[in-house]
Amino acid sequence: MAKLWQKENQVTDAIIEQFTIGNDPVYDLQLARYDVMGSLAHITMLEHVGLLPTEELEPLCVELKNILATIEGGTFVIEEGMEDVHSQIEYLLTKKLGDLGKKIHAGRSRNDQVLVDLKLFMRAEIMEIADAVEDLFNLLLTKSEAHKNDLLPGYTHLQIAMPSSFGLWFGAYAECLVEDAELLEAAFRLANKNPLGSGAGYGSSFPLDRKLTTILLGFEAPHVNVVNAQMSRGKTEFYVLNAISQIATTLSRLAMDVCLYNSQNFGFIELPSSLTTGSSIMPHKKNPDVAELLRGKSNKLKAVPNQMQLLMSNLPSGYHREFQLTKELLMPAIDEIKDCLEITQYMVTHMKVKADLLKDAKYDLLFSVEEVNKLVVAGVPFREAYVQVGKMIEAGEFNGSSREINHSHLGSIGNLGLSDIQAQKEAVWNRFGFEKVEDAIDDLLS
Repeated sequence: MAKLWQKENQVTDAIIEQFTIGNDPVYDLQLARYDVMGSLAHITMLEHVGLLPTEELEPLCVELKNILATIEGGTFVIEEGMEDVHSQIEYLLTKKLGDLGKKIHAGRSRNDQVLVDLKLFMRAEIMEIADAVEDLFNLLLTKSEAHKNDLLPGYTHLQIAMPSSFGLWFGAYAECLVEDAELLEAAFRLANKNPLGSGAGYGSSFPLDRKLTTILLGFEAPHVNVVNAQMSRGKTEFYVLNAISQIATTLSRLAMDVCLYNSQNFGFIELPSSLTTGSSIMPHKKNPDVAELLRGKSNKLKAVPNQMQLLMSNLPSGYHREFQLTKELLMPAIDEIKDCLEITQYMVTHMKVKADLLKDAKYDLLFSVEEVNKLVVAGVPFREAYVQVGKMIEAGEFNGSSREINHSHLGSIGNLGLSDIQAQKEAVWNRFGFEKVEDAIDDLLS
């Protein structure tokens, strides 16, 4: 089957074709929906500037929406011998409408066509990831409030340090996700810029209205400079993968805590049987396999931005075929982080917190700082109070008999500041501006 770029009587060796196409048709299926959107916006603009007769716009729009219906219905395929999703959609249009179908490529290159597909794809996926992060955030905040009075040992250097609480622990991960979302929002800003009209990277002699396609597709702004639009390929993916990596870092740390806290030597939480597995020879085992795999999958995701950085290393401006390989890093990473967020939601929902942990005598020393502070409040200089309590500990005379906790400042055990964390979260989500994008796409497809 002839390629969009192929000249008459030009033949490509099968081995070369397989090497250059690679897995692109597999990943391109995920772009099909967005290729239709980009084409709808592009032909609407072509009609607006007089490059497409008005009477030809409607049949093209109707047929593109018919193709979209097959994509949404799961019956769309990229046929054998078809190079990519762009070729498949143009082939279907031409098959149905004849030469009219060939008009949709005027003023476009496959370079800016795939760029806009990827931007729309990444933008939509970021919206899904943000929704999953928001769900997990809400759960963690609810758990924090519910367990604010359940004390927990706090550790530094894996040595018992000071009293903490499950409220503090759950709340910490909730706020951490908000900070991770700051990077996700930055990635969204870059994904939400319009490259359409940049062509092969040097624009077009057609009078394209790039501001119109920006509005039609709900982009925040165009990439103004056409060369820079092409240079956003790989850069946008890198931003997205960095955000994913940071979320994964939070999830891997939470998973590690769960592995520790579920073990018999800690015994702070209990996981249901659905989240554990047994041993083939030890009948007592309840291994936290889900948490361990979550930790491993999240740790794998931390490496992907570096792979993207290396893939893009030492490339001059302009288009290069390596850009095709960005999909192989980006798309699996997006699927993986969504799976990890889903399983974390399940795990946090079903874990059981154990109460009254700090009544155990082995946690007496957790309260040494509280004793120092009591002396300070009574007028003893801090350094002297520290020495007094230290001597009691060395002499074996400190038993932490008073388990009273008087932490009242913002963000401490007695004042979790959950409303402040909620406000931070709302501020970040409001900056995304998802509603504008959704409204624009609804208008485009209506």
